[in-house]
Amino acid sequence: MKKKFIPLLIVGTALLAGCNQEQSTDTTSSVTPAATAIDKADAIAVINGQYIPRSTLEALEKEIAERSHGQVFPKEKLIEELVQRELLVQDAVQKQLDKSPELAAQLEAAKKALLTQANLQNFIKANPVTDAEVKAEYDSKIAAEKGTEFKARHILVKTEAEAKKLITELGKGADFAKLANKNSLDAKESQNGGDLGWFSAAQMVAPFSEAVAALEKGKYTKEPVKTQFGYHVILKEDSRPVTPPPLEAVKEQLTPFLQRKKVQDMIETLRKQAKVEILVPLTDEQPKAEAAPAVEAPTTTAAEPAKAVEGEEAVPAAEPAKADEPAPVAVPAETKK
Repeated sequence: MKKKFIPLLIVGTALLAGCNQEQSTDTTSSVTPAATAIDKADAIAVINGQYIPRSTLEALEKEIAERSHGQVFPKEKLIEELVQRELLVQDAVQKQLDKSPELAAQLEAAKKALLTQANLQNFIKANPVTDAEVKAEYDSKIAAEKGTEFKARHILVKTEAEAKKLITELGKGADFAKLANKNSLDAKESQNGGDLGWFSAAQMVAPFSEAVAALEKGKYTKEPVKTQFGYHVILKEDSRPVTPPPLEAVKEQLTPFLQRKKVQDMIETLRKQAKVEILVPLTDEQPKAEAAPAVEAPTTTAAEPAKAVEGEEAVPAAEPAKADEPAPVAVPAETKK
């Protein structure tokens, strides 16, 4: 069955716009008035004397393949798309649309965004993350985290007296999970019996993790454990040694982390070397309360008709505005996207 192709100019507006906005490629050369000179041998078409470079078509083919999940468009369709775009650009320039202040501001913003991305890509290319750096990060942050994980439940209450009462009930044989569901600030809604799952000591506040570590398996705290959250009764269910994952298993997570760290360090260096002056307040000012008038203004009756000069008819006062007809509000100009 023969495939039907819808013109890309219609279905791919956002797609093709994204190609120009998100990537700094040669595709801009066919839509920029001050394009770099192109040899005819390196062009795929010429429109009113303006060449479209072959690299533009190649970039478009790659972009279409990535964004349309492998869907393939015939080359003549892609070339026609580029021809139509060039015609629209030339027509816009002829109408001097590129001279408008609003479009000039948008083009300048787009230029800065592209330069920002180009600079970051250039830095990453020149400063790749090495295997030695990944290994050093692994050794210091992951392999060094040897220790113990704990599995526990807890009951969190507001007062020490409440916690002691619960400990007394546990001593009489009460079920820990049921007490947690009924009394714990952490378990009343979730009804999970105060289960905390597996966690390392570093994941909990110090008083809590120290109390868990000191408990024997299957035992609960005989005294309430106080933290900034309240008072805890803790049941230690199990413990196990922590085995760090192998380097190869976490390498793909460590590499982008180290890459972002390098970029952040570079930006911080630029910030320290630059002379920066902030010209606006860093916090929004609170509106000042409107002061009451020192002297009360004399009241006048708006509806009272003006007194007529002797011999003339009384002129009625202007009719007051109706309560259900609000005063007109100025409509702001549409914000440019």
